[in-house]
Amino acid sequence: MLQEFKDFINKGGIFEAAVGLVMALAFVPVVGSMVDDIIMPIVAAIFGQPDFQRLTIDIGDAVISYGSFLTVLISFVIIGFVLFMLVKAYNNMTADEDEDSGPSDSDLLAEIRDALKNR
Repeated sequence: MLQEFKDFINKGGIFEAAVGLVMALAFVPVVGSMVDDIIMPIVAAIFGQPDFQRLTIDIGDAVISYGSFLTVLISFVIIGFVLFMLVKAYNNMTADEDEDSGPSDSDLLAEIRDALKNR
């Protein structure tokens, strides 16, 4: 069992996942600051509200803080967009490497077909 765990750790996928997790955790304060200090003041200036945290609806004794939800939603959209751009850039970089690796499967199959025809 210990050997299986060692093999699992040494495959590299766990290490890459750990690095990704650490990077994501380090990315959270950056995005939080961008949303709180840059994006939200601009959005709040457009809508005339200095702080979205104060946007609430009172229903009897209950208070619904939809301003907090808007802030979190904007953070989510920004994180999603940044991750989309990172994945897109990564895919573009790896696509160039894949193209240099040689002929495609369809090219190889066409060569095999032509060789069989000529026999």
